[in-house]
Amino acid sequence: MTLKAAYEKGIRQLEQSGIAEYELDAWYLLEHVTGITWALYLLDSKKELDAAQETSYSALLEKRTHRIPLQHLTGVQEFMGLDFQVNEHVLIPRQDTEILVETALEILKDIWQSYEEKTPKMNVLDMCTGSGCIVLSILKLFGHPLSGIGVDISGNALETARKNAENLNLEAVFLQSDLFERVEGQFSMLISNPPYIRSAQIQTLQKEVKEYEPVMALDGGEDGLHFYRKIIQECRQYLISGGYLLFEIGYDQASEVAKLMWNAGFRSIAVKKDLAGLDRVVSGRYDDRIEAR
Repeated sequence: MTLKAAYEKGIRQLEQSGIAEYELDAWYLLEHVTGITWALYLLDSKKELDAAQETSYSALLEKRTHRIPLQHLTGVQEFMGLDFQVNEHVLIPRQDTEILVETALEILKDIWQSYEEKTPKMNVLDMCTGSGCIVLSILKLFGHPLSGIGVDISGNALETARKNAENLNLEAVFLQSDLFERVEGQFSMLISNPPYIRSAQIQTLQKEVKEYEPVMALDGGEDGLHFYRKIIQECRQYLISGGYLLFEIGYDQASEVAKLMWNAGFRSIAVKKDLAGLDRVVSGRYDDRIEAR
């Protein structure tokens, strides 16, 4: 079978199975199996797959028709221009979360520029770290001295995060802890993409999400705000005065999360929208002179 024939077969099979981005998925799976680039495909689409490649491609197409996520089949998801290993133990990094990382980088650069001496000990705590994509992207892209800790309750998720750190040649600490249970010290920034889907909505999600991604990383309780309350309530002692708290949020959660932060002593609260124009990130600066309500 030629590359062209295989690709066309993949497109037909995935389209008939109702996969929304059937052309893209068929290509990514072919690229994964053969290692060919799009440019080389255009130059030599009549090149034959060997028997092992043909068998592997067919098997992956079949799995994708059963809604196993594309990223679980390839084992990789690009995020902030970096490749991250993913599996069933972690959420697949999404483009929306890049807004959270971009916001964090902007704030950290502002903090850095405010220092008279350019040797501050700045550190970031990533709560509910999963694959580690948030804290590792920040460490990779910030460009100045910075340390980072990723916290998660799942040991399997942390194993994935450590592999990602190794692959990116980064030093980060990954700590298994139920939120702040084992966390020590104070941080310049606490950043989190916590579970925020309302429990009743889990079963309405795409099959790829509800059946193949970890429910503990999705379920935010009855109103979706359980982890925001917990983190905001407990984080004050782990932030330096003037430190920042940043959250990814659901599209309809900005006002509730902002209110929780305000009542806990956070000021300069800002909401940032994603590329679709939906509220996606809430940030605030902690002032230890303000008593929590």
